[in-house]
Amino acid sequence: MNREQAHDILMKYMKGDNYITHSYAVEAIMKGLAKRLAPDEVEYWGIVGLLHDLDEEQCDWKNDISVHGPTSVEILKKEGIDDPVLFDAIKSHNPKCGMKAKTKLQYAVLAADPMSGFVKAVAQIYPDKKIASVKHKSVMKRFNEMRFAAGANRDYMEMIEFTGLSLDDLIDVALEEMGAIADVLGLA
Repeated sequence: MNREQAHDILMKYMKGDNYITHSYAVEAIMKGLAKRLAPDEVEYWGIVGLLHDLDEEQCDWKNDISVHGPTSVEILKKEGIDDPVLFDAIKSHNPKCGMKAKTKLQYAVLAADPMSGFVKAVAQIYPDKKIASVKHKSVMKRFNEMRFAAGANRDYMEMIEFTGLSLDDLIDVALEEMGAIADVLGLA
């Protein structure tokens, strides 16, 4: 599957603008992480990020979080996709579905998912609401304020360390890659 095919599937199943821009943000971070961790797999890692929440509007995850991830896999199978690596990566971004991260790809998507929302939340407290205004130091300061963006799982973000990168690296990648598509994310 290439990026265009993945995007077509995303647009078929996802309609909410916030979910779509979140998918783009995680895709961007995943591509940035791949540049450092798997340079020959940048597009593939991006596809994992793009499709990680494919089932967001297709299942009742708010009442049963364990269905989030496995439902995406079922959708992809229905679309003719047979890619166990992709399936496991998507499921591993939600450990509550029973799939624990074991590979660099899986840890990367587990960490990139909440980091994307966290960086967006930091940008939105700036007067200009631009990601370009956000500095690494500000993200770290807010990271340590547990009431700020309380829904962003800090433990998952710190799991990036299982890839050999640090939380600081993840923040830098998120700022750089989300900054590069700030117009698409509504943060320009």
